[in-house]
Amino acid sequence: MSDPFDLAQAVEPVSAGAAPGGTVAVPPYFAGLNEAQAEAVAITEGPLLVLAGAGTGKTRVLTTRLAHILRSRLAWPSQMLAVTFTNKAAREMRERVGALIGAAVEGLWLGTFHSNAVRILRRHADLVGLKSDFSILDVDDQLRVMKQVIEDANIDEKRWPARALATLIDRWKDKGLRPDMLDRDEAAGFAQGRGGALYAAYQERLRTLNATDFGDLLLHTLTLFTSRTDVLAEYQERFRYILVDEYQDTNVAQYLWLRLLAQRHRNLCCVGDDDQSIYGWRGAEVGNILRFEQDFPGARVVRLERNYRSTPHILGSASKLIAHNQGRLGKTLWTDDADPGEKIVIRGVWDGDEEARLVGEDIEALQRAGHRLNAIAILVRASFQTREFEDRFLTIGIPYRIVGGLGFYARREIRDIIAYLRVIHQPDDDLAFERIINVPKRGIGEATLQAMHQLARHERRSLYRVAGTLLATDELRPQVRRVLGELQASFERWRAAAAQTALPVLIATVLAESGYAEMWQLARTVDAPGRLENLKELLSATETFETLTAFLDHVSLVMDNDAQAGGDAVNLLTLHSAKGLEFDTVFLPGWEEGLFPNQRTLDEGGLAALEEERRLAYVGLTRARQRVRISYAANRRVYATWQAALPSRFIAELPPEHAEHAAEHGMYGRTVRGLEDGAAATPSPGPSSFGRRFGNRIASGGAVAGGERLSGEIDLTPAGEFRTGMRVFHQKFGYGAVLAVEGNRLDIAFEKAGRKKVVDSFVAPV
Repeated sequence: MSDPFDLAQAVEPVSAGAAPGGTVAVPPYFAGLNEAQAEAVAITEGPLLVLAGAGTGKTRVLTTRLAHILRSRLAWPSQMLAVTFTNKAAREMRERVGALIGAAVEGLWLGTFHSNAVRILRRHADLVGLKSDFSILDVDDQLRVMKQVIEDANIDEKRWPARALATLIDRWKDKGLRPDMLDRDEAAGFAQGRGGALYAAYQERLRTLNATDFGDLLLHTLTLFTSRTDVLAEYQERFRYILVDEYQDTNVAQYLWLRLLAQRHRNLCCVGDDDQSIYGWRGAEVGNILRFEQDFPGARVVRLERNYRSTPHILGSASKLIAHNQGRLGKTLWTDDADPGEKIVIRGVWDGDEEARLVGEDIEALQRAGHRLNAIAILVRASFQTREFEDRFLTIGIPYRIVGGLGFYARREIRDIIAYLRVIHQPDDDLAFERIINVPKRGIGEATLQAMHQLARHERRSLYRVAGTLLATDELRPQVRRVLGELQASFERWRAAAAQTALPVLIATVLAESGYAEMWQLARTVDAPGRLENLKELLSATETFETLTAFLDHVSLVMDNDAQAGGDAVNLLTLHSAKGLEFDTVFLPGWEEGLFPNQRTLDEGGLAALEEERRLAYVGLTRARQRVRISYAANRRVYATWQAALPSRFIAELPPEHAEHAAEHGMYGRTVRGLEDGAAATPSPGPSSFGRRFGNRIASGGAVAGGERLSGEIDLTPAGEFRTGMRVFHQKFGYGAVLAVEGNRLDIAFEKAGRKKVVDSFVAPV
């Protein structure tokens, strides 16, 4: 155990001089810091890792440490590099440092990784083949360049879309890999082994355009530092002190960038929490923080464990839960609050609708007791879960807002299908008709639309009505006339069916006959599977509406709520979006195996993925200041079918002294009693069972009765090109052979990684 920390000995005399009697004057900004916080601020020399648990005041430590170094004259502002993950965090830090030292902070290198990197790159652009006025492409421009590269290589962009290539190249850049640094397995990840060549062609095209994408900002500076030792030495000498926030979220390229810059003075202070590393899916490497002491010999570690946010019961539950992870440095949150607060309540319900009703009743009770809705949050694992809460809150009149994302009915694919329904309901709805007239692509271009608009204005009729007039003339090309006629005929057929067909059946018919479902099935983009899942959820959402008119009225009310959600309102957001936020009351619905932990994530990542899912649960618990309500459903109505569900294994990991179980009796039999006794959760039923529970086939004929399947079906799985025996390549697991195909899930025997079940969008045929 280390010696007790002595603040007076640790703090150097500042410019104001020592206190009378020769003692060191402790600066006023140390007032209010606890012992661990003061230690993290006062240790200025050498590598330092500040393990800052949730709610332990890490932002205060960062800003005070910055102010202390400046006020102690250990460095000028221009000799300090401070890295944050958002521009907002950088602005707030600059303001707080200025308030602490009583002056504006000028010359400080304070900003995100990208903003600091671009400052360096502007000065030395010529050394990496660019001009100093290079452009930084946004995502749309990046995709346009990639499409050009794919077309130049005579590759079918529909089969190998630019968005998939962008995802792969971004992943390589996050790892700090240039095209010449890819090994054969890495380069084989796209277009049957041509990914590496396309990456090189893309980079060459960017140089011709004198442009970079965001990934290049760090990659080019890494190239600069490793190829020009004189440039690296200049910045190593300049940055006497380096501070990094959210270190657990750094990727490989960011880690390499920091390590190179810190080699001269070694005064690198990284603040982070290994227990809150939840962004592995976008390149974050938790190993960066776990290896800190090995990467920087002689490093000191200060643990911030005193929590100022949550009650003892919440902290006890969170600490016991995260202790099940093996890959962590270890710390235990505590508080000196004598009041233990409310125990975490774990509730089993019959189905998702009852879950939404129960949460709604709890929120109404809190509101009557004087609690602000702004201080209440519902944190979901998957964005589709918000739909049932949106519908319920609209019914009972609880204002809500979607934080960090779109409401269910505002998502592109949902708005597209709603546009189809609006035209079925009211053919003179020009905005809806124009939205989907060429979605999916039918060859109806701008010239056709201009002709329709011109005639519509002249005759003062809607686009849909004048389309019929144009079909009887030679104004349009034969091909356009044919597809436009087929579209109008489809709308007439759907309109006739709407009066006598169940709404889910009508929508499934539109999805199939319009080609909209097939469009997303064939899309090999990262977001395509999620869009298909949202379309399935839409069918489930419409089961309770008797008429198309009633449903469209409901959607209009939802959208109006979204537009007015600026006042006191319940917060609906995903667990990933909740990091860094805090609320008085947190509801955590959907704690079921397959949903949380997410089965697809487990299939792809194994134990590492399970530990990240558990960290996500830890983040959810520690967002709460006063109370937490966890719920799980015995049954979920998933895409028009009822499926059984098992409680999440995380529920069994919550200690009974801090959490109480309130499941309905007899709902799970021994499983629930075992959970109440603290026994291990029943293991996940496995991928094949999850595939059946969260099925991919949507009914498209017949009527809904008692939760039974409809007679006909439309398949909303991504289109498969895989078959048994096919040889494939996976970015992480390498080469393998397909043993079995089940929907969009593949059972593969990998040469090095063994047998695994993976999602087909993560592998490519070779």
